[in-house]
Amino acid sequence: MSVPIHWWIFLNLFIVAMLALDLGVFQRRAHAVSVREAAVWSGVWVFLSLSFNLLLYWMWPEELSGTSRGQAAMDFFTGYVIEKALSVDNIFVFVLIFRYFKVAPRYQHRVLFWGVLGAMVMRAVFIAAGVTLIEKFEFVIYILGAFLVLTGIKMALSAETEVHPERNFVLKLVRRFVPVTEDYVEGRFFTRVNGRRFATPLFIVLVFVETTDVVFAVDSIPAILAITTDSFLVYSSNIFAILGLRAMYFLLVGVVDRFHYLSYGLALILVFVGTKMLLDAGLDYHISTGASLATVGVILATSVVVSLLSRPVER
Repeated sequence: MSVPIHWWIFLNLFIVAMLALDLGVFQRRAHAVSVREAAVWSGVWVFLSLSFNLLLYWMWPEELSGTSRGQAAMDFFTGYVIEKALSVDNIFVFVLIFRYFKVAPRYQHRVLFWGVLGAMVMRAVFIAAGVTLIEKFEFVIYILGAFLVLTGIKMALSAETEVHPERNFVLKLVRRFVPVTEDYVEGRFFTRVNGRRFATPLFIVLVFVETTDVVFAVDSIPAILAITTDSFLVYSSNIFAILGLRAMYFLLVGVVDRFHYLSYGLALILVFVGTKMLLDAGLDYHISTGASLATVGVILATSVVVSLLSRPVER
């Protein structure tokens, strides 16, 4: 373990406290999140993330980890930026899911809240498994690197993102064993009809969101492992980026369709980090974290600017 156990306890207690504050105080009543509210919360999460980044720079235990404070802070920030960028792809899919299931805006935050909570648990499991495999089996680095490169190429060549709930195995399994009401019941995931417990369509949406996030985690976790294999840095950078995902969704939902070239930028980022991983493992050619961060920043900025200045591309 690169950091003392109380670092892990502090981080997770902070996360639980912020989630409780969000759901129990600010989102106690279901409502459609305004752009202003989303902008404020986005700013709050970015501020907290950068504050944690500074905390790492000041207090990172160099002796235990073998990594300097400056390097640890840079690794966290680069992982955070990469996960934040790849999260935009999640937003594209969330928009399609909510449109497909016709989820009212006032209930979307509730779905995303519990979706993010489930995603945090799954990411922790994926990170633990990924770090353990890399430490025990060096060849796993080559597999992850090649996977990222191929995923990036597939993303660049594939057709526009679509939602197909009827193909989701987990969703079909839930519908087979759990009775579902025909209509939404306010913001509830479950309800009772004639004394019998039913799931509502909102629960089906939540299941679809959760299973979709597993696919995204398969891409994003290896991407951060290409920057650092320190489990605390990988976990914290990933979690802080995910915590701001809901606010970012409501901030971008009205304009996300304009970023039609962003998917190409995200694909290029995956190819880049996969290539970085392969070069580092196979040829012992190390691309610094600073250079990686600059490359990711340039790719993102270019894809956003090109999207805003041009017409949608025919795919």
